[in-house]
Amino acid sequence: MARWQVLLSEFDLVYMSQKAIKGSAIAEFLASRALEDYEPLSFDFPNEELMYVATIEERPWKLNFDGASNAVRNGIGAVLVSPNGDHYPFTCKLDFNCTNNMAKYEACIMGIRAAKEQKIRTLEVYGDSALVIYQFKGEWETRDPKLIHYRKVVLELLEEFDNITFNYLPRDESQMADALATLASMIKANKQEDVRPIQMSISEVPAHCYNIEEEEKDDHPWYQDILRYVRNREYPEQATENDKRTLRRLACEYVLDGDTFIKEGKIRYF
Repeated sequence: MARWQVLLSEFDLVYMSQKAIKGSAIAEFLASRALEDYEPLSFDFPNEELMYVATIEERPWKLNFDGASNAVRNGIGAVLVSPNGDHYPFTCKLDFNCTNNMAKYEACIMGIRAAKEQKIRTLEVYGDSALVIYQFKGEWETRDPKLIHYRKVVLELLEEFDNITFNYLPRDESQMADALATLASMIKANKQEDVRPIQMSISEVPAHCYNIEEEEKDDHPWYQDILRYVRNREYPEQATENDKRTLRRLACEYVLDGDTFIKEGKIRYF
């Protein structure tokens, strides 16, 4: 060390040896600031036997499309079905002349664009036109000049999806899209008005069953005249010959058993 000090003195450098740090000072510092919920770090890998990590596959959306071309006009319809089963219908009236296959292409393009706007990345497309579906899949050649450009538009839209497939679906299984297309082709819509989407629900019971009440006339039940005729063979006052014939016909369906008035299994007590 003395030799180095002599050599360094030539350059106005002074060597200073580092002072020793008391090892217990760090331990005492940490001990004075200990945490109550402190837990030592574990460097063990808990899943060391794990071979791979599986990713959850995204469930695809479904698109049903159809087009209608008739003597009135042309219409298209499409239905987007979410993985949870929610249906989102779309319909449009085509105010220009086109063939039936062109209407099918228009319907498919409308549905795919709607899926693109909803940021859908995985889509299954279903249609009842074998020509259009197999042209999309590349199994059939597109020769009609009217359809070549339509197919190019669809292929450009496919680039916006991670995975999209085309499947043929019989007409019986695509009734919603077919009904929307037919409705759009027949309805007369005002161009200046905004037609809102159709909301469809299923009713399993008639609406009147919750509100119907037994109608009474002059404080008598509606079957009073029938009951009187069955019991006493009497007609109401001021009854015409036509009314009497109707009453006799209705009375044939009723049976009086004591105080029980019966019609086709329905019992009334009075």
